[in-house]
Amino acid sequence: MRDFLYGFDIMIENLIDPAHVRYTHRGMLPTFPNEQDPGRVERDREGGDPIKIKIEQAGIDGFLSIMEGGNIQFKAPCTLHGTNPRKVNVDGEMEPWFMFVIFCVPVSPGRSRLIWLFPRNGGVWLHKITPRWYSHMFTNRIFDSDLYLLHIEVTDLKKKKVVLCFSLLTKTILQERNFAAVGLDNWYQACYVPTSSDGMVIAFRNWFRTYCKNQIVWATPQVDQLPSIQAKDELLDRYWSHVVQCRSCSAALKAMKALGVILQVASVAVIGFLALAKGTLATSVVHRAVIVSAAVLGFAASRWLASFVEKNFYFEDYVHAFK
Repeated sequence: MRDFLYGFDIMIENLIDPAHVRYTHRGMLPTFPNEQDPGRVERDREGGDPIKIKIEQAGIDGFLSIMEGGNIQFKAPCTLHGTNPRKVNVDGEMEPWFMFVIFCVPVSPGRSRLIWLFPRNGGVWLHKITPRWYSHMFTNRIFDSDLYLLHIEVTDLKKKKVVLCFSLLTKTILQERNFAAVGLDNWYQACYVPTSSDGMVIAFRNWFRTYCKNQIVWATPQVDQLPSIQAKDELLDRYWSHVVQCRSCSAALKAMKALGVILQVASVAVIGFLALAKGTLATSVVHRAVIVSAAVLGFAASRWLASFVEKNFYFEDYVHAFK
Protein backbone atom coordinates (compact mmCIF):
# COMPACT_ATOMS: atom_id res chain seq x y z
CA MET A 1 0.00 0.00 0.00
CA ARG A 2 1.20 3.50 -0.80
CA ASP A 3 -0.25 7.01 -0.82
CA PHE A 4 0.24 9.38 -3.75
CA LEU A 5 -0.21 13.09 -4.34
CA TYR A 6 -2.44 12.76 -7.37
CA GLY A 7 -6.09 11.93 -7.83
CA PHE A 8 -7.96 8.67 -8.21
CA ASP A 9 -8.71 9.17 -11.91
CA ILE A 10 -5.11 10.13 -12.73
CA MET A 11 -3.88 7.02 -10.92
CA ILE A 12 -6.14 4.67 -12.89
CA GLU A 13 -5.33 6.39 -16.16
CA ASN A 14 -1.62 5.99 -15.48
CA LEU A 15 -1.92 2.31 -14.55
CA ILE A 16 -3.87 1.35 -17.68
CA ASP A 17 -1.63 3.23 -20.12
CA PRO A 18 0.82 0.64 -21.53
CA ALA A 19 2.56 3.01 -23.95
CA HIS A 20 4.37 5.02 -21.27
CA VAL A 21 6.09 2.03 -19.64
CA ARG A 22 9.15 1.94 -21.93
CA TYR A 23 9.81 5.63 -21.37
CA THR A 24 8.97 6.60 -17.80
CA HIS A 25 10.02 3.18 -16.43
CA ARG A 26 12.95 2.79 -18.78
CA GLY A 27 15.18 -0.20 -18.01
CA MET A 28 13.03 -1.40 -15.11
CA LEU A 29 10.72 -3.85 -16.83
CA PRO A 30 11.59 -6.67 -19.27
CA THR A 31 11.07 -6.40 -23.02
CA PHE A 32 9.42 -9.35 -24.76
CA PRO A 33 9.62 -10.22 -28.48
CA ASN A 34 6.66 -9.69 -30.76
CA GLU A 35 5.09 -13.15 -30.99
CA GLN A 36 2.97 -12.29 -34.02
CA ASP A 37 5.94 -11.11 -36.09
CA PRO A 38 9.19 -11.91 -34.23
CA GLY A 39 11.43 -11.10 -37.19
CA ARG A 40 10.24 -7.55 -37.61
CA VAL A 41 12.03 -4.80 -35.69
CA GLU A 42 9.46 -2.23 -34.57
CA ARG A 43 10.92 -0.90 -31.34
CA ASP A 44 12.58 2.46 -30.91
CA ARG A 45 15.66 3.15 -28.81
CA GLU A 46 13.75 2.96 -25.52
CA GLY A 47 12.01 -0.28 -26.50
CA GLY A 48 8.63 1.23 -27.34
CA ASP A 49 6.59 -0.36 -30.11
CA PRO A 50 3.03 -0.21 -31.47
CA ILE A 51 0.46 -1.70 -29.09
CA LYS A 52 -2.81 -2.98 -30.48
CA ILE A 53 -5.63 -2.83 -27.94
CA LYS A 54 -9.21 -4.01 -28.32
CA ILE A 55 -11.83 -2.84 -25.84
CA GLU A 56 -14.68 -5.23 -25.07
CA GLN A 57 -17.57 -5.42 -22.61
CA ALA A 58 -17.56 -1.67 -21.99
CA GLY A 59 -20.40 -0.63 -19.71
CA ILE A 60 -21.34 0.57 -16.26
CA ASP A 61 -19.35 -2.29 -14.67
CA GLY A 62 -16.13 -1.30 -16.45
CA PHE A 63 -14.43 -2.76 -19.50
CA LEU A 64 -12.09 -5.51 -20.71
CA SER A 65 -8.97 -4.70 -22.70
CA ILE A 66 -7.42 -7.40 -24.88
CA MET A 67 -3.87 -7.03 -26.19
CA GLU A 68 -0.86 -9.09 -27.11
CA GLY A 69 0.71 -10.47 -23.97
CA GLY A 70 -2.37 -10.40 -21.77
CA ASN A 71 -5.65 -8.82 -20.76
CA ILE A 72 -6.44 -5.96 -18.39
CA GLN A 73 -9.89 -5.52 -16.88
CA PHE A 74 -11.22 -2.45 -15.12
CA LYS A 75 -13.94 -3.39 -12.65
CA ALA A 76 -15.78 -0.30 -11.60
CA PRO A 77 -15.30 1.69 -9.60
CA CYS A 78 -11.70 1.17 -8.46
CA THR A 79 -10.31 -2.30 -9.27
CA LEU A 80 -7.85 -3.34 -11.97
CA HIS A 81 -6.61 -6.82 -12.68
CA GLY A 82 -4.59 -8.24 -15.51
CA THR A 83 -2.90 -11.46 -16.52
CA ASN A 84 -0.93 -13.00 -19.33
CA PRO A 85 -2.77 -15.39 -21.69
CA ARG A 86 -3.26 -18.71 -19.92
CA LYS A 87 -1.94 -21.50 -22.10
CA VAL A 88 -2.01 -25.27 -21.76
CA ASN A 89 1.12 -27.20 -22.74
CA VAL A 90 1.28 -30.50 -24.64
CA ASP A 91 0.90 -32.47 -21.39
CA GLY A 92 -2.38 -30.76 -20.62
CA GLU A 93 -0.91 -28.75 -17.75
CA MET A 94 -1.41 -25.04 -17.26
CA GLU A 95 1.68 -23.01 -18.09
CA PRO A 96 2.94 -20.49 -15.53
CA TRP A 97 0.84 -17.35 -15.33
CA PHE A 98 1.17 -14.08 -13.49
CA MET A 99 -1.59 -11.73 -12.40
CA PHE A 100 -1.82 -8.31 -10.81
CA VAL A 101 -4.74 -7.00 -8.78
CA ILE A 102 -4.77 -3.29 -7.94
CA PHE A 103 -7.18 -1.27 -5.83
CA CYS A 104 -7.19 2.47 -6.48
CA VAL A 105 -8.73 4.26 -3.51
CA PRO A 106 -9.75 7.94 -3.69
CA VAL A 107 -8.69 9.82 -0.56
CA SER A 108 -9.30 13.52 -1.28
CA PRO A 109 -8.87 15.92 -4.21
CA GLY A 110 -5.39 15.32 -5.58
CA ARG A 111 -4.68 12.39 -3.25
CA SER A 112 -5.14 8.64 -3.66
CA ARG A 113 -4.05 5.31 -2.22
CA LEU A 114 -2.81 2.25 -4.09
CA ILE A 115 -3.11 -1.34 -2.82
CA TRP A 116 -1.59 -4.10 -4.94
CA LEU A 117 -1.36 -7.91 -5.09
CA PHE A 118 0.54 -10.19 -7.49
CA PRO A 119 -0.99 -13.72 -7.56
CA ARG A 120 0.83 -16.37 -9.61
CA ASN A 121 1.09 -20.12 -10.11
CA GLY A 122 4.82 -20.25 -10.90
CA GLY A 123 7.76 -19.64 -8.59
CA VAL A 124 5.46 -19.72 -5.58
CA TRP A 125 8.15 -21.24 -3.35
CA LEU A 126 10.49 -18.36 -4.14
CA HIS A 127 7.74 -15.85 -3.45
CA LYS A 128 7.09 -17.44 -0.05
CA ILE A 129 10.71 -17.23 1.11
CA THR A 130 11.32 -13.72 -0.25
CA PRO A 131 10.57 -11.07 2.39
CA ARG A 132 7.90 -8.60 1.37
CA TRP A 133 10.11 -5.59 2.02
CA TYR A 134 12.53 -6.86 -0.64
CA SER A 135 9.86 -6.96 -3.34
CA HIS A 136 8.49 -3.61 -2.15
CA MET A 137 11.87 -2.02 -2.92
CA PHE A 138 11.43 -2.68 -6.64
CA THR A 139 7.74 -1.80 -6.66
CA ASN A 140 8.41 1.55 -5.00
CA ARG A 141 11.25 2.25 -7.41
CA ILE A 142 8.85 1.81 -10.32
CA PHE A 143 6.30 4.10 -8.68
CA ASP A 144 8.94 6.77 -8.08
CA SER A 145 10.13 6.69 -11.67
CA ASP A 146 6.61 7.57 -12.78
CA LEU A 147 6.24 10.61 -10.55
CA TYR A 148 8.81 12.92 -12.01
CA LEU A 149 9.88 13.82 -15.51
CA LEU A 150 12.85 15.99 -16.29
CA HIS A 151 11.73 18.98 -18.30
CA ILE A 152 14.46 20.57 -20.38
CA GLU A 153 13.96 23.79 -22.28
CA VAL A 154 16.62 25.18 -24.56
CA THR A 155 16.40 28.96 -24.96
CA ASP A 156 18.47 31.65 -26.58
CA LEU A 157 19.24 34.19 -23.87
CA LYS A 158 21.48 37.14 -24.73
CA LYS A 159 22.60 35.27 -27.87
CA LYS A 160 23.78 32.34 -25.74
CA LYS A 161 22.09 28.98 -25.58
CA VAL A 162 21.09 28.25 -22.03
CA VAL A 163 19.68 24.91 -20.92
CA LEU A 164 17.08 25.30 -18.21
CA CYS A 165 16.29 22.09 -16.34
CA PHE A 166 12.97 22.22 -14.57
CA SER A 167 13.48 19.10 -12.50
CA LEU A 168 10.75 19.87 -9.99
CA LEU A 169 7.80 19.65 -12.35
CA THR A 170 5.58 16.64 -11.94
CA LYS A 171 3.94 15.01 -14.92
CA THR A 172 0.95 13.69 -13.06
CA ILE A 173 0.31 16.78 -10.94
CA LEU A 174 0.59 19.11 -13.93
CA GLN A 175 -1.72 16.88 -15.94
CA GLU A 176 -4.24 16.89 -13.11
CA ARG A 177 -4.14 20.69 -13.00
CA ASN A 178 -4.60 20.86 -16.76
CA PHE A 179 -7.68 18.64 -16.49
CA ALA A 180 -9.08 20.78 -13.67
CA ALA A 181 -8.42 23.95 -15.68
CA VAL A 182 -10.23 22.84 -18.86
CA GLY A 183 -12.86 20.79 -17.01
CA LEU A 184 -12.99 17.00 -16.94
CA ASP A 185 -15.75 17.03 -19.57
CA ASN A 186 -13.12 18.48 -21.92
CA TRP A 187 -10.21 16.30 -20.77
CA TYR A 188 -9.27 15.50 -24.39
CA GLN A 189 -8.28 19.15 -24.86
CA ALA A 190 -5.51 18.75 -22.28
CA CYS A 191 -3.84 15.70 -23.82
CA TYR A 192 -3.21 13.93 -27.12
CA VAL A 193 -4.45 10.34 -27.51
CA PRO A 194 -4.26 9.40 -31.21
CA THR A 195 -3.14 5.76 -31.19
CA SER A 196 -4.52 2.31 -30.44
CA SER A 197 -2.43 2.12 -27.26
CA ASP A 198 -4.55 4.96 -25.84
CA GLY A 199 -7.68 2.80 -26.01
CA MET A 200 -7.87 2.02 -22.30
CA VAL A 201 -7.36 5.65 -21.30
CA ILE A 202 -10.19 6.72 -23.60
CA ALA A 203 -12.43 3.89 -22.35
CA PHE A 204 -11.85 4.88 -18.72
CA ARG A 205 -12.47 8.58 -19.38
CA ASN A 206 -15.69 7.69 -21.20
CA TRP A 207 -16.80 5.52 -18.27
CA PHE A 208 -15.88 8.22 -15.75
CA ARG A 209 -17.84 10.84 -17.69
CA THR A 210 -20.88 8.69 -18.52
CA TYR A 211 -21.48 6.91 -15.23
CA CYS A 212 -19.81 9.19 -12.65
CA LYS A 213 -20.31 12.60 -14.24
CA ASN A 214 -16.56 13.11 -13.67
CA GLN A 215 -17.23 13.24 -9.94
CA ILE A 216 -16.36 11.28 -6.84
CA VAL A 217 -17.53 12.14 -3.31
CA TRP A 218 -16.14 15.68 -3.43
CA ALA A 219 -17.44 16.44 -6.95
CA THR A 220 -15.18 17.66 -9.73
CA PRO A 221 -11.94 19.04 -8.24
CA GLN A 222 -10.95 22.62 -8.96
CA VAL A 223 -7.39 23.83 -9.40
CA ASP A 224 -7.37 25.55 -5.99
CA GLN A 225 -8.46 22.30 -4.28
CA LEU A 226 -5.44 20.31 -5.45
CA PRO A 227 -2.32 19.99 -3.26
CA SER A 228 0.50 22.39 -4.03
CA ILE A 229 3.49 21.03 -5.93
CA GLN A 230 5.79 19.57 -3.32
CA ALA A 231 9.56 19.57 -3.14
CA LYS A 232 11.14 16.54 -4.73
CA ASP A 233 12.14 14.86 -1.48
CA GLU A 234 8.57 15.26 -0.19
CA LEU A 235 6.91 13.98 -3.35
CA LEU A 236 9.17 10.91 -3.58
CA ASP A 237 9.04 10.23 0.15
CA ARG A 238 8.71 6.53 0.91
CA TYR A 239 8.68 6.54 4.68
CA TRP A 240 5.38 8.31 5.36
CA SER A 241 3.68 7.17 2.15
CA HIS A 242 4.50 3.47 2.58
CA VAL A 243 6.97 2.28 5.22
CA VAL A 244 5.01 3.34 8.32
CA GLN A 245 1.96 1.52 6.92
CA CYS A 246 3.81 -1.69 5.99
CA ARG A 247 4.70 -4.10 8.80
CA SER A 248 7.37 -5.87 6.74
CA CYS A 249 9.15 -2.66 5.70
CA SER A 250 8.86 -1.16 9.20
CA ALA A 251 10.37 -4.27 10.79
CA ALA A 252 13.16 -4.39 8.20
CA LEU A 253 13.95 -0.71 8.77
CA LYS A 254 14.23 -1.18 12.54
CA ALA A 255 16.43 -4.26 12.13
CA MET A 256 18.77 -2.56 9.65
CA LYS A 257 19.11 0.52 11.82
CA ALA A 258 19.97 -1.66 14.81
CA LEU A 259 22.48 -3.63 12.73
CA GLY A 260 24.12 -0.41 11.57
CA VAL A 261 24.57 0.77 15.16
CA ILE A 262 25.97 -2.62 16.18
CA LEU A 263 28.50 -2.57 13.33
CA GLN A 264 29.71 0.92 14.22
CA VAL A 265 29.97 0.20 17.94
CA ALA A 266 31.75 -3.09 17.29
CA SER A 267 34.24 -1.42 14.93
CA VAL A 268 35.15 1.26 17.46
CA ALA A 269 35.25 -1.28 20.30
CA VAL A 270 37.63 -3.56 18.41
CA ILE A 271 40.05 -0.73 17.66
CA GLY A 272 39.88 0.48 21.27
CA PHE A 273 40.40 -3.01 22.62
CA LEU A 274 43.40 -3.51 20.35
CA ALA A 275 44.93 -0.26 21.56
CA LEU A 276 44.40 -1.16 25.24
CA ALA A 277 45.74 -4.66 24.82
CA LYS A 278 49.13 -3.24 23.77
CA GLY A 279 50.15 -6.36 21.93
CA THR A 280 49.36 -8.84 24.71
CA LEU A 281 46.64 -10.61 22.70
CA ALA A 282 47.46 -9.80 19.08
CA THR A 283 51.19 -10.30 19.25
CA SER A 284 52.00 -10.50 15.55
CA VAL A 285 51.67 -7.84 12.90
CA VAL A 286 49.46 -10.15 10.85
CA HIS A 287 46.98 -10.59 13.70
CA ARG A 288 46.78 -6.86 14.31
CA ALA A 289 46.32 -6.20 10.59
CA VAL A 290 43.48 -8.72 10.41
CA ILE A 291 41.71 -7.18 13.41
CA VAL A 292 42.08 -3.63 12.09
CA SER A 293 40.88 -4.72 8.64
CA ALA A 294 37.82 -6.38 10.18
CA ALA A 295 37.03 -3.19 12.10
CA VAL A 296 37.38 -1.06 8.97
CA LEU A 297 35.20 -3.44 6.97
CA GLY A 298 32.57 -3.38 9.72
CA PHE A 299 32.49 0.42 9.72
CA ALA A 300 32.35 0.52 5.90
CA ALA A 301 29.48 -1.99 5.99
CA SER A 302 27.60 0.24 8.43
CA ARG A 303 27.97 3.24 6.09
CA TRP A 304 26.81 1.18 3.10
CA LEU A 305 23.85 -0.04 5.13
CA ALA A 306 22.94 3.55 6.05
CA SER A 307 22.95 4.50 2.36
CA PHE A 308 20.85 1.43 1.51
CA VAL A 309 18.30 2.35 4.19
CA GLU A 310 18.08 5.95 2.97
CA LYS A 311 17.50 4.96 -0.66
CA ASN A 312 15.00 2.18 -0.07
CA PHE A 313 13.03 3.35 2.97
CA TYR A 314 13.17 7.15 2.85
CA PHE A 315 14.05 8.81 -0.43
CA GLU A 316 15.71 7.86 -3.71
CA ASP A 317 16.13 10.44 -6.43
CA TYR A 318 15.18 9.55 -9.98
CA VAL A 319 16.27 11.54 -13.03
CA HIS A 320 15.13 10.24 -16.41
CA ALA A 321 18.00 11.94 -18.21
CA PHE A 322 20.47 9.58 -16.53
CA LYS A 323 18.64 6.38 -17.47
